[in-house]
Amino acid sequence: METVAASTSLPDPAGEFDRNVPRICGVCGDRATGFHFNAMTCEGCKGFFRRSMKRKDNRRHCQACRLKRCVDIGMMKEFILTDEEVQRKREMILKRKEEEALKESLKPKLSEEQQKVIDILLEAHHKTYDPTYSDFTKFRPPVRSRSSSRVAARSSSMLTQDFSSEDSTDAFGSDAFSTFPESVEPPMFSNLVLSEENDESSSMNIEFSHLSMLPHLADLVSYSIQKVIGFAKMIPGFRDLTAEDQIALLKSSAIEVIMLRSNQSFTLEDMSWTCGSADFKYKVSDVTQAGHSMDLLEPLVKFQVGLKKLNLHEEEHVLLMAICILSPDRPGVQDTSLVEAIQDRLSDTLQTYIRCRHPPPGSRLLYAKMIQKLADLRSLNEEHSKQYRCLSFQPEHSMQLTPLVLEVFGNEIS
Repeated sequence: METVAASTSLPDPAGEFDRNVPRICGVCGDRATGFHFNAMTCEGCKGFFRRSMKRKDNRRHCQACRLKRCVDIGMMKEFILTDEEVQRKREMILKRKEEEALKESLKPKLSEEQQKVIDILLEAHHKTYDPTYSDFTKFRPPVRSRSSSRVAARSSSMLTQDFSSEDSTDAFGSDAFSTFPESVEPPMFSNLVLSEENDESSSMNIEFSHLSMLPHLADLVSYSIQKVIGFAKMIPGFRDLTAEDQIALLKSSAIEVIMLRSNQSFTLEDMSWTCGSADFKYKVSDVTQAGHSMDLLEPLVKFQVGLKKLNLHEEEHVLLMAICILSPDRPGVQDTSLVEAIQDRLSDTLQTYIRCRHPPPGSRLLYAKMIQKLADLRSLNEEHSKQYRCLSFQPEHSMQLTPLVLEVFGNEIS
């Protein structure tokens, strides 16, 4: 408490001293610790001056010289606190420390178990995607039809204009993922295989019949499904489920998780999924050449824009994927109570993480916005299934799909 009792030690006047230059006590020449009572001194001379002024003792010659030197360099008696002032200052410091300790104790904290869950999910995610997209070269190569591209490009440019000019009715932030690599996963699923009859023009039906991008995107989706399965197996509690329930959850959620993963490579500037080289930069025009219609693409792009603008932390992103997979209301799930219990733990962890680690204003209503995204995914899943069925009814297109895609999404050709 000696330092406290020493009273008002002033900070260095701005710009007068270089912090890298040693400071010298103006009284004794020792190392100075700062301005004390209006002069640059060491702790010893600071205490000596304070005691001399408060006690008013007669000093021996050497002490008198020291005191005179203190006065000569500008040390002032008026800067010394009285005993009452020192006590009040001590009490203020103690009160502030107690308030800070109380505030810290009331702040929500992640439990050790919750932090462990997050760490496991992060590791699972890192193991199940390659941000270099090096495996994409192993897929059947992308073939872009110029005629189909021209037809789809008009829709693509309209989407880009509509969504880029939006003043974001979601009121989300405008920044992209701050914690993610710029590109992290392909536009899997939806850039995939589906097709739906288009009533608007016979010419479009003819061009859709080519589906030149279907083989490549079918391989991409199949690859993505494998990664989703690998991620799911590492979710704490997932392996406690029966094999039947694991399969039911994966089949019904795979397309939704692929949509979530694809957001990491989604680019707001041109509404495309950028997965490395130009060959693996996917636009709406590419997706239409795999059989998609705008009934899926328009809400899909809107979903991607809204999710991107949430500016999720990677921890929040992996928790959202896990919550999506562990949904007890999926068709075919038997032990709904166990699935719900696992999902509840994940949801609690996400909410606690947001309170602890996501600073405002981004954290405002963030959990509710994330849950709304899961509802949006259900609608996209339904439209995807509708378009997939139309595609898979056509043998010439169904034969381009991989066995895994057919198994997960269904094979309509007997």
